[in-house]
Amino acid sequence: MTTVSSGPLAPARRLPRIGVRPTRKATAIAFCAWVFAVYDYILFGTLLPEISSRFGWSEERAALVSTLISVGTAVVVLGVGPLVDRLGRRKGMILTVSGTALASAASAGTINASYLVGVRSLGGLGLSEQAVNTTYLNEIYAVTEDEAIKKRRGFIYSLVQSGWPVGTLVAAAFVAVFLPLVGWRGCFLLATFPAVVIALLRRGLPETPQFELQRRLRELRRSGDEEEARRLAAEYGVDETPSAPLLEIFRGRARRNTLVLSFAWLANWFGIQIFSVLGTTVLTRAKGVSFANSLLLFIVINAVGFAGYLFHGWAGDRFGRRNVIACGWILSGVLFALMLTVAHGTVPVVLFYSLGMFFLIGPYAAMLFYMGECYDTQCRATGTSFINAFSQPGAIAAGAIATAMLASGAHWNQTALLVGAVGTFLSGFVMFAARRVDTLEA
Repeated sequence: MTTVSSGPLAPARRLPRIGVRPTRKATAIAFCAWVFAVYDYILFGTLLPEISSRFGWSEERAALVSTLISVGTAVVVLGVGPLVDRLGRRKGMILTVSGTALASAASAGTINASYLVGVRSLGGLGLSEQAVNTTYLNEIYAVTEDEAIKKRRGFIYSLVQSGWPVGTLVAAAFVAVFLPLVGWRGCFLLATFPAVVIALLRRGLPETPQFELQRRLRELRRSGDEEEARRLAAEYGVDETPSAPLLEIFRGRARRNTLVLSFAWLANWFGIQIFSVLGTTVLTRAKGVSFANSLLLFIVINAVGFAGYLFHGWAGDRFGRRNVIACGWILSGVLFALMLTVAHGTVPVVLFYSLGMFFLIGPYAAMLFYMGECYDTQCRATGTSFINAFSQPGAIAAGAIATAMLASGAHWNQTALLVGAVGTFLSGFVMFAARRVDTLEA
């Protein structure tokens, strides 16, 4: 358990251990859940040119729809953290993956822009998957009997978080293969069934001992047994003081990282929105690639991005997560700028785009685990979800600026440079203001 508000207390008892098999099962299921959450989330951006064509939307209207969806998604994401800190990690993971299935199924029935904005906002449950995953696995890895995972927890988590490029690859590949066969509605339906299966599998996962302890302390306080609550908390070396999780993330040593990481996420999602969510649009509009070829190139680009997750997960364990994240995002901004300004022809475009994606999404392998280390058990899900929610203000701002620039006559090349590349570059410098954190086992 991580302590951020004060020094750790001396525990007389140790939390129950989690065995090797359930630890690895939880890790594998978390990876699969994130893959299909990302598949659903990215699918909208990948299919946006097709959906726009079907409904006759202009570029400006399509960008506006994407921005409005980001608003709805932010509202949903923000509410997930406090809910998970109250209900539990396992129930939270079931909720998020079930939300993915619902969003995918409902998107297949799109009838107009208003309906699409409503149902795609439910995708915020799926986007919250990464915050819930990092909360759950951060606590499981702290008490696992699997020494191989425990010693390399950052790298192992990078495998889970690599579900982002894998999910993006699956989305692009499925669109390339199945779009001519089942249409864009059928592509959404394909994500429904795996998500339902994963939700059922998660019912068999154990709750984390850290949350079980916090739940027991709350029960004792509700029953009026304050003395027993203090005694039990002292035995495990945790703070038994009742608190509101949303307030806790703005207190003590937690405050600085809450503010810095929230702004870093907001700025970095300028790059995510432009180069990942709307990647096919950038390739088609900014670099003149056909839609069919953009799908194939996007698969290659995200395959390189997958390697970025593994590299940054390993590097974060070795050199410190904060510095690895900051340097990666700065390099990404430079590489995307070069792709948009000096790269011409398929090979240079794919090379710079791939390297830019390597350093754009790869640091999230370190970032998500780093976020979990910033908070203690009673507010960990709230803290990670709060920061995660700032992805959507970033997406909203990026979409609004891009829409305004396109409406004023700017080319997609210039728009992607000023919105995506500059935002990514800025987010790296912001990360240097974050505190380093020490992880402590309860």
